[in-house]
Amino acid sequence: MHSLSQSRVEFKRRFDELGSRVRVVIGLGTCGIAAGGKDLWTGVSGYIGAQGLDIEMISTGCIGMCYAEPLMEIHMPGQPRVIYGNLNPEIAVEVLKKHLKGEASLEYAVAQESRGFKSLPNIMELADHPFYTKQVKTVLGRCGIIDPDQINHYIAFDGYAALEKSLSGMSQVKVVQAIMDSGLRGRGGGGFPTGRKWEAVRLAPGQKKYVVCNADEGDPGAFMDRSVLEGDPHALLEGMIICGYAVGSDEGYIYVRAEYPLAIKRLKKAIQDAEAMGVLGDDILGSGFNFRIHIAAGAGAFVCGEETALMHSIEGKRGIPRVRPPYPAESGLWGKPTNINNVETYANVPNIIRNGAAWFAGMGTASSKGSKVFALAGKVKRTGLAEVPMGISLRDIVFEIGGGIQADRRYKAVQIGGPSGGCIPAELLDTPVDYGSLVELGAMMGSGGLVVMDEGTCMVDVVRYFLKFSQEESCGKCTPCREGTKRMLQILERICSGEGSYEDLETLESLSRVVKSTSLCGLGQSAPNPVLATLRYFRSEYEAHIEAKVCPAGVCVNLLDFQIDGSRCKGCTLCRNVCPADAIAGERKKPHIINQEKCLKCGTCMAACKFNAIVRG
Repeated sequence: MHSLSQSRVEFKRRFDELGSRVRVVIGLGTCGIAAGGKDLWTGVSGYIGAQGLDIEMISTGCIGMCYAEPLMEIHMPGQPRVIYGNLNPEIAVEVLKKHLKGEASLEYAVAQESRGFKSLPNIMELADHPFYTKQVKTVLGRCGIIDPDQINHYIAFDGYAALEKSLSGMSQVKVVQAIMDSGLRGRGGGGFPTGRKWEAVRLAPGQKKYVVCNADEGDPGAFMDRSVLEGDPHALLEGMIICGYAVGSDEGYIYVRAEYPLAIKRLKKAIQDAEAMGVLGDDILGSGFNFRIHIAAGAGAFVCGEETALMHSIEGKRGIPRVRPPYPAESGLWGKPTNINNVETYANVPNIIRNGAAWFAGMGTASSKGSKVFALAGKVKRTGLAEVPMGISLRDIVFEIGGGIQADRRYKAVQIGGPSGGCIPAELLDTPVDYGSLVELGAMMGSGGLVVMDEGTCMVDVVRYFLKFSQEESCGKCTPCREGTKRMLQILERICSGEGSYEDLETLESLSRVVKSTSLCGLGQSAPNPVLATLRYFRSEYEAHIEAKVCPAGVCVNLLDFQIDGSRCKGCTLCRNVCPADAIAGERKKPHIINQEKCLKCGTCMAACKFNAIVRG
């Protein structure tokens, strides 16, 4: 059997040799690009070229600090790695000039990583940064470090070592047993034990079997899988190849949403390079094992995140779920035994094989092992990716890693698990994040999206939004989901408009339980979760909409009433000039009034007023 050991030593030597030169690393994941990373690259590379400087420029994926993008790292030989953030091209060039002179730009410095070198004064160590102190880096260990388009970078950091170990010294049974012993559970939904899935496919009769990756990340506010695909695509490939070997498959599919063009581009490059390196294709590393991977681009249907709908889509059929059993392990893609896991699940596999099942099982809780990647979004100060050990509290994630609520407003809830999850209130912030605890609260782990909400959020409106999303994404095959979510949405819209009744709450609750227990697939079964969770924890807000005809958060427009306080109004006419409905009247330097019949309740006038004269009721 061929070995990558010599290549790994050489690739590691080449990577380390980069340390003898000045390096500039710019994050070009989707978050970095959206924040201006490409312009940063153009500006900095243009300056380096114009000055004829001997500087190596490297692009990388997301390091997790999305809140500070675009990011630029500067590595000087014999000095700490310094990360600068919130840059534009002009500032980045000035930061580089100053850094080359031995001076750090403290106002833009995010953190430094000394790694044995003398620390630079007044810059926080990366390991001590509150965003990172409670994190563990396993799945995201290489993201933001290596160039995802360079397979030699991946191999230099122990890439494909787990594949070598599997093919050279482990039987299929031992590989599956290692996954079982690790306690790894699916990271894309309900948390089914991964090893049990693999064992079922391995034992299924038949010569042809498939390995499928669900990369159809459709939850609003979720971007965990995308960041792995963009920042470390070979980790997914290696995990899928190991799975193929373990279950007896020679072919795999990555089902990735077409809205992830950068991820698809990097996956295609990774597959080509892996085939050229001999770790993918025929006779992998001379072992006699064959495995090929294809990419199937989805059209953005949320329901195709459900495994049977996903397989229908790969087959060229309409993406609608089917009744189970039979389960995919028995009859999946084209009727053959099929293993389906998501990106993060497969990306954990190489680490487990390389470091051992006990290493992985040593993290987390008794029933929820390992680490989990979460996407922090919403009203939190530090948005981004956080990989934490299972069992950490929601409080630690939101207030320690996330830095708390923007503008120091009051925390209200966190939506966990996407539109299929639940809203967790302040009194339950100390709940440990594991599969069992979240289910007890009426939520679920899901893929790992965390949307943080503050006091300015209307929980009824939030639920209306998520249910509208689920209702629109329903495939319409089964009546409970198709009709039930529609009726639930109508009730919520009625309540948000101030036309609801207490009978509506009873109907909403009973209908939610019917839809949850009778729908065909996970979309319908979990769509009522936000409704039930908010009725459980935020029932007073529903009652305020119904009884007092008031939205406590001031969000539901039909329940708002904008008035001008005549004692504060200076008659500056600014509100009148910005009103899109021409609903404000009054003479200059005299108090104005709002015509309630014309008012659109958009709040533009309130935002424009410099004297706080416009109040919202």
